[in-house]
Amino acid sequence: MSVIEVHDLYKFYKAGKTVVKALNGVSFSIEKGEFVAIIGPSGSGKSTLLNMLAGLESPTKGEIIIGGRHIEGMSENDLVGFRRRNVGFIFQSYNLIPTMNAIENVALPLMFKGVPKKAREAEAIKYLKLVGLEDSMKNLGNAMSGGQQQRVGIARALTGDPKIIFADEPTGNLDTKTSAEVLKLLKDVCAENQKTLIMVTHSPAIAKTADRQITIVDGKIVESGVDIV
Repeated sequence: MSVIEVHDLYKFYKAGKTVVKALNGVSFSIEKGEFVAIIGPSGSGKSTLLNMLAGLESPTKGEIIIGGRHIEGMSENDLVGFRRRNVGFIFQSYNLIPTMNAIENVALPLMFKGVPKKAREAEAIKYLKLVGLEDSMKNLGNAMSGGQQQRVGIARALTGDPKIIFADEPTGNLDTKTSAEVLKLLKDVCAENQKTLIMVTHSPAIAKTADRQITIVDGKIVESGVDIV
């Protein structure tokens, strides 16, 4: 069952008198529970694609269907509600609030949903334990290592039980050993919790850990399969 369908997707920008084709007719589908890596060189359009799948950017034309709903024509208010119900984000730069501890950072998305304080703290604790941070839950964001901060980021993305996790270069700021540990954790947690995981990366080694790879070059899919890169 496809959780995401993309049909003939285009994104054009104007740079002075030049039209930049960030995406140039992209089509694919992603199944529920699949781990898909979107890979390509810098400027290939992979981050633009991720942003459009997450409803952060609108396409010039084309269709994006998530869970049976077209999101390309949604209003900004509808998109905000859609993201809160369906999507979790993991960022390369962690995006933690340094003056908040791990529990507060993980619970933050639930606050925006109007979840009472005790309930959101209980859920935050549950996911921090899931990512192995039961001994660091009271630590401030800026007092943790990069690997710990990204584990907090994974826990935060899982709060609210989203169907889809979008990860933008989630191990880009980590050393090789920590990167492998965080990637395995992310993959295992998403599999165990039946989440669809879509990850942008420039690394062929990281992409090969996915169930499938979508390779973007100059705004087009050039290859798609399990043994690419």
